[in-house]
Amino acid sequence: MNKNLYFPIALTIAYVGIIVMANRAIQVWGVVEIGFGLMAPAGVFFAGLAFSVRDGLHETSNRNWIISAILIGSIVSFLIEGDYGNTIPGGVIPLAFASGLAFLFSEFADYAVYSPLRKTGKVIALIASNIVGIVLDSILFLYLAFGSLEFLDGQVVAKGYMTILVAIFMILLGKQINNFYKSIVSD
Repeated sequence: MNKNLYFPIALTIAYVGIIVMANRAIQVWGVVEIGFGLMAPAGVFFAGLAFSVRDGLHETSNRNWIISAILIGSIVSFLIEGDYGNTIPGGVIPLAFASGLAFLFSEFADYAVYSPLRKTGKVIALIASNIVGIVLDSILFLYLAFGSLEFLDGQVVAKGYMTILVAIFMILLGKQINNFYKSIVSD
């Protein structure tokens, strides 16, 4: 196997796995407290991490990989819900559709912001693109699934936690990660 494919494959698997965990967390724990008296659906931390992993995929692959991963993640998001016909009371469309649509639109928005900003710096691109993706995903998912933006503050704050953690990780370990990646693909 071509060594240039190791990271894109690993990140695509991680990305789709994070989507599975986000949806499973909602099914198992429902709505949870995320701090500061705010509540959000339990999958929110995983969803926040998904934006950052997708940005990592951008660094190690090309547009085709990224678009494929977004589409696979959206399909998995739809399929994993399992209850395709039921709408949550107050919701506009079934949870599976809400999750898949919110994921699809927010990830493409995140990608559209990350791509041009990447030249200014990876951390800046990560933070700016995640802000756009986080807000869009939160608004779409909450409105479509619950018919309400009641948990919007909690959604945005919890996803922001993950963006901050990844940004700190990138600042502290960015050079080591880049060197590791270069050592794999140059062998």
